[in-house]
This record gives sequence, structure tokens and C-alpha cells, in this order.
Amino acid sequence: MEDQFVKTAALIGDPTRAAIMWTLLDGRAFTATELAIAANTSPQNISMHLTKLLDGNLLSVEKQGRHKYYRFLNKEVAYAVEAMTNLVPRPEIRSKKETDHYPPIKYCRTCYDHLAGKIGVALSDSLLEQKIILSKNDTFEISSEGKKWFFDFGINLGEAQKQKRIFLKPCLDWSERRNHIAGSIGTLLLNKMLDQDWLRRTKDSRAIIITGKGEKELLKYFKIVVS
Repeated sequence: MEDQFVKTAALIGDPTRAAIMWTLLDGRAFTATELAIAANTSPQNISMHLTKLLDGNLLSVEKQGRHKYYRFLNKEVAYAVEAMTNLVPRPEIRSKKETDHYPPIKYCRTCYDHLAGKIGVALSDSLLEQKIILSKNDTFEISSEGKKWFFDFGINLGEAQKQKRIFLKPCLDWSERRNHIAGSIGTLLLNKMLDQDWLRRTKDSRAIIITGKGEKELLKYFKIVVS
């Protein structure tokens, strides 16, 4: 186990491979060319790094026509990469004005396949305050009242539990240093908000835009005031 841990840490620790992993946190699959651009390296070099990540069981590849698309092997890899960002020292805050200004990536973003940033944490806080979800021993679970709430909200918990992945879990947010919601429930919440046009993705970024409709619905369901 120790040897395997050292090998995995070395794989992620390389600057080029770290850039690849950070890019894939977007949640989408990327071609080798797109990853080479993101990592600022050559096609030949990116190929070597991708091979190492595939051999290390951190990535998977899918061929469609002439192109190959790379993504995380599973969601646990994404959670591990996101968690590592919590080790990065927080920048020194020099004034209150700096604390009031949130760059888009910190205000509302995707964390692989669920919502993160200030809004993601506020969403988690709201569900906890409403006792829709409960926090017990560093885990989240859905309350009996929460089961009805999710049904009324249009999320099928039975189908979510059948998925071969984590159902519901807290995920430490690297910018807020508090938990947001991950697992299949986090994914279903994000997807519903995207489908209902509460939220919109932005090109070449994990930052998420909150629409006018989204502002009203976030206030209605989660008591979140968008600033």
C-alpha cells in the first residue's frame, strides 16, 4: 500500500500531469490536443503523460471516430484531486473589501459533477438548516422529511441509490473551506438546475452563471440570496 501510494502521488505531483488533472475537474472529456493546450505542452509530451495516468488507473479513454477522449477513471479520482486543493495555503486578506469580492470560479462553479463555491456551500447549509439532510459523524444522510422534499422537487431517490457510486457525501470546498454536497444527489441537483435554466455553464471554465430565473428559484427553495 505504501509503495502504491508513493507511485500515485508521484503521478499527480508532476506539473504537467497536475495540469491535466485540474483541467479534467471540469467534468467533461477532453482530447489529447485540448489537454496539451491546457497544460501548455507539446502533443508528443502530453501523449507520454496521458499514458502514465492511464497505466496508473487515474484516467480512462474512449474512442469516438478519429478522436480519443480522456476523463477521470471514476468520480473518486475527481474527489481526491479536488480535496488536494484544500492543502493550498489561503492568500492573505488585506482588507474587508477583498473578502466581499468573489471571483466567478470561487462564487459558483462545478466540482466535477456537482455544485461548489460560495453558492454550493450555501445550498448545503440550506438543506441542513431545513433538516432535509442531516450531518452525522462527518457524513450526510437524507431525513424522512427530506425524502418527501426531494420527491416534490422532482428527484427520484430510488434511481439515485441504484447508481454504482456514492449516494450522498460532504465534499470539502477548497475556496470556502466548508462542505458542499457531492455524490449522486449532488449531481442530480446540479443537473436539474442546469436543465431548468437556473444555472448555465461558461465556455472554457468551471465557473457557473446564475440566471434571473435561478436567482428567484434559489431564494424560493433554498433561501439563497444571490449577490
